[in-house]
Amino acid sequence: MSGHSKWSTIKNKKGKADAARGKVFTKLAKAISVAAKEGGPDPELNAKLRDAITKAKGNNMPNDNIDRAIKKGAGELGGNSYETITYEGYGPAGVAVIVEALTDNKNRTAADVRHAFDKNGGNLGTNGCVSFMFEKKGQIMIEKTSDIDEDELMMVALDAGAEDMMIEEEGYEVITDVENFQGVVEALENTNYKFESSEITMIPNTFTKLSEDDAKKMQKMLDMFDDNEDVQDIYHNWEEE
Repeated sequence: MSGHSKWSTIKNKKGKADAARGKVFTKLAKAISVAAKEGGPDPELNAKLRDAITKAKGNNMPNDNIDRAIKKGAGELGGNSYETITYEGYGPAGVAVIVEALTDNKNRTAADVRHAFDKNGGNLGTNGCVSFMFEKKGQIMIEKTSDIDEDELMMVALDAGAEDMMIEEEGYEVITDVENFQGVVEALENTNYKFESSEITMIPNTFTKLSEDDAKKMQKMLDMFDDNEDVQDIYHNWEEE
């Protein structure tokens, strides 16, 4: 997403997180458990787990919850077996949408995802139908405050391996390739910068503007995905106002 739409998304998620923090933590814990199961419980040796922990900390998830999720994934605490599934489709007016889910019931999740698309003027497509319009990147969002020196922030980020930094009205968006993401995160943390979010994400190459009516449908679709406990992440190229 562009910096502008990304800040809108962060604000929306913050309000929802405050109202339903338990559901947010459940999704994050599921991602951590799956990463630990697939690649082992040591984040130093498991990049997927390291990224999941970084995202959890960016959402203020307590360390006890993170540790418990790692142990569950490593088989120390038992629990369900989850599968990663990616859905691609189109929202209103052809907006490109990617939905990433972790589920223990593929049929249930597929039906729920298809229903969200169909109910809001979109349709579920085939794998690959929209993913070519996105690039996988590291994205770090830092809110503007009076004590941040923009030149210093940019220097720290670029020296650590960041590709670019965009300055928006609300804050700063630091973009990295996937390989350098963790190094940039650590460099900024060590310089005491606080993140609004930090994650590996899918950034669209082009954006689609929507009419007021289609924008309402699109937001309703995103809300339905957010409310689904199987859905981990949603990426789209709607250029939000």
